[in-house]
Order: sequence, then structure tokens, then C-alpha cells
Amino acid sequence: MNPSFLDNLMADALGPFSFRREPCKTGLMGIVNVTPDSFHQSSRRESVAEAIHSAKSMIKSGAEIIDIGGESTRPGSQPVSIEQELERVLPVISGLREIDSSVAISIDTRHYQVAERALNAGASIINDVSGLRCPQMKELVLDRKVPVCIMHMLGEPKTMQQDPTYENVVHDVTSELLSTAQQLVDAGHDANNICLDPGIGFGKTLKHNLELLKGWSEFRSQHDFSILWGVSRKSMIGQLTGHDSTEDRLFGTLGVAAYAHQVGIDWLRVHDVQAHADLLRVMEHLD
Repeated sequence: MNPSFLDNLMADALGPFSFRREPCKTGLMGIVNVTPDSFHQSSRRESVAEAIHSAKSMIKSGAEIIDIGGESTRPGSQPVSIEQELERVLPVISGLREIDSSVAISIDTRHYQVAERALNAGASIINDVSGLRCPQMKELVLDRKVPVCIMHMLGEPKTMQQDPTYENVVHDVTSELLSTAQQLVDAGHDANNICLDPGIGFGKTLKHNLELLKGWSEFRSQHDFSILWGVSRKSMIGQLTGHDSTEDRLFGTLGVAAYAHQVGIDWLRVHDVQAHADLLRVMEHLD
């Protein structure tokens, strides 16, 4: 079955997807980690059945995108082989697609080989934490006209937290992301199918992270691309609240979510879909 035929089947099943949100409507991307070593232990799903069950629960709670990943990219993590990553994610993607033809499924990967196979299995979005550094990944996005999340990461996961340095973190991160996004647009990609993620915790100190969150408006200054934040239970929440365990970081995470809604961030990538959906539902009624 060739990719163009698969693309047509997916388009018929899913309808047009766009990252563009209505004002004051923050969407949720639910995290499904098919890994034994993701930083938040409770998010680890080591069997296909467990991962699919988790995804179904997130969809019921209000997730519009399910983000499936088979390689932990936490600080200090070791890379896994392409084969291992494929073995982890493909059965989950195809299994979830069989029972839900409409949900947007995102493949969280740095590797174009994994992204391509994931799209063929039923994924509909690429979420690249390396920001399309790989030329083949960029070609894949353009060739398949697939929605893409472009995240900023300084260096590699294994070493990215070793003295990360910027001249001006907001300007540096914004410039790099906007440049990559504009390259896609100039090549004919729909700007509504591009989402920018500043990469909180990916080669940033606490000060860097806070400056990026507070400097969100610079991402809107040159082009109105959609913005995604992935802050759920990360170390910056622990640093701000004093909670070492990721299990104790939900309330701090919800604080960021409330701020995100107030300033108009389009998407949140989260572990706890129900808690975030409840928060956003209440806030929307108070706007």
C-alpha cells in the first residue's frame, strides 16, 4: 500500500486536522510513554494493552491528541535503537487506530524511520523533540503534508543539562523555531499544521524555563504559529514547589496550565488529562 493511498484513507477517517484553536480554548495532548524509563514513573506503559487502555481513558477525559513515544528523552537518557522504538510504538498506534478512527495520534520521535512507519500504521502528527534537525524528517513532513510539532532542544538528551548557555534564551529559541517553521511554509506546508514547542527542560535551567514561559508573546511576534507547552510534572515544577518526586508535582503543573490558558497557549502536553480538562473547563466559564 503506497503512502498516498494511506494518506487518503487517513484523511477520510480523520477529517482535516489543524493546530489552530479558538481564542481561550486550550487543547490537550495526552502522553502515552511506551517505555520502561520515562522520568515520571507512573506514565510508563510497558505493554500494548496497558498503553491502549491509557490512551482510551485520556480520550474519554478530553484529550484531542494522543502522543505516543517509544524512547525516553529525559535528561541523561540513553538512546534506543530504531528497531526497539518501532517494536514499542507500532502495535500501540495500530491497535488504537483500529478502535478509534477519529482521534489524532501523534508519534513522539526524533527518527524519520520511526515517524514514517508510524504514519503508515495510523499516526496523523509528528512530534519531533529535536526540531526537525534531520533533513529526512523535514522531507517526510513536506512529502506527507503531515501536521508537525517542532520542539527546541539544546544538544542531545544525554548531555543537554550540562551547563546549558544562551545569549538570550527567548530570542535564541524563538529564532530557531520560527526559522524552521518558515522553511516549511516557504516549501508549501500549511502554517495551520505547524505547532511550536519551546522545549521546557530540554537544555534549559530553571531561569531559562521561566523566561521562556513568560516570554511566550515573542513566539507570536513574527508569525501566528500555534504554541504547545510540555511542562507536565517536570523538574522545574519540583524546583519551584520543593517536591523531588514527580508524583507530587500535579498541583504545580496545573498552575502552569492555568497561566497557559490565561495567555492563550494553544496546546498543553500532559500526563493528567482529566485534571487539566476540569481546570480548563472551569476557567473557560470564568472568562
